Amino acid sequence: MDGALNASAPGFLLQGFSEFPRLRPVLFLLLLAAHLATVAGNLLILAAVATALRRLPMLLFLGQLSAIELGYTLVVAPRALADLAAPGPARGQPISRVACAVQMQLFVALGGTECFLLAAMAYDRYVAICHPLRYAAVVTPALCARLALACCLGGLAVSLELVTGVFRLPFCGPRLLVHFFCDITALLHLACTRGYVDELPLLGACLLLLLLPAALILASYGALVAALRRLRAPRGRRKAAATCASHLAITFLHYGCATFMYVRPKAAYAPRLDRTLALVYTSVTPLLYPLIYSLRNREVTASLRRALAWRQTGQALGPEVALEKEADSRTPGAHGLDGRLGGANAEPLEGQREVSQDGLPIRDFVCGVGNRKLLGGGGDI
Repeated sequence: MDGALNASAPGFLLQGFSEFPRLRPVLFLLLLAAHLATVAGNLLILAAVATALRRLPMLLFLGQLSAIELGYTLVVAPRALADLAAPGPARGQPISRVACAVQMQLFVALGGTECFLLAAMAYDRYVAICHPLRYAAVVTPALCARLALACCLGGLAVSLELVTGVFRLPFCGPRLLVHFFCDITALLHLACTRGYVDELPLLGACLLLLLLPAALILASYGALVAALRRLRAPRGRRKAAATCASHLAITFLHYGCATFMYVRPKAAYAPRLDRTLALVYTSVTPLLYPLIYSLRNREVTASLRRALAWRQTGQALGPEVALEKEADSRTPGAHGLDGRLGGANAEPLEGQREVSQDGLPIRDFVCGVGNRKLLGGGGDI
């Protein structure tokens, strides 16, 4: 890595949108609004997770996802806003080789971590829907912490290999990046490579970063779909499938953009088109994630309401009474990941049975795996 990042080597020029001087104020305002809304939305999600009464695995995963999206916008948006606001030359703003590598490293590491995190969340959904009686025993806080750490380490390891491989390539030409941040595709366009031989290690790293988590996601959803097909009640099947809608939407959005941008040869690179697409997936998609995912979750919205109304509740009832009242309104059980499967206010699915053991309700889906009797249920499922 040290040889690839020689501090004495010449840097690059980030063109950004300098060729559109009349559009720069409009782009600055739009990007600033999207940046502030993204930061506010993800900070609200993190505050909701921090103030939640129970540390559910679903909330821990959502908190890590919001932290990743917050990191995305903080890595890219401040530099892009500064370049749009500064009256720089038409050719672009200079950026050193080390600064470019650091920005790329952070961006790729966050993207890789999100890929692995989506795979962990897919497994969490499978256990929550098909094995709710074993959910609390399988998906423990310790397992969630190990999965979160593994996601971070996996994204960091692959990103180090990828960034090191990019900066070991020889660069030629004017060193002008037709982009607003140091993206992999923009630097590959400047590399003096012959054929695909030099690009194969980079393409392999991209495939590893995308295909390995994608295979885990497909395996989890394959088992989940097979279980839902054996669910006898159509209404229960629809409700169970609805819990996966948000996760699938984000998965397709993330993998669709990443696959189109990075899993292709250098000859297919279109600088200005890719710059526009990068503006969308670095500014718009992080803004949509809290709306698509977290703000539709009952646990998150309840935590947000509690955080916003905590002072009024504490003044009316006292902190201890308010906390006890909030805790009594919830009952431990199996939880679907958008709040529809479990919790005191969740509507039971058809085919679900409830039994009581030590005063705690237990719910299960009829996943059709054998003829197993519910604990105390007295019937076959």
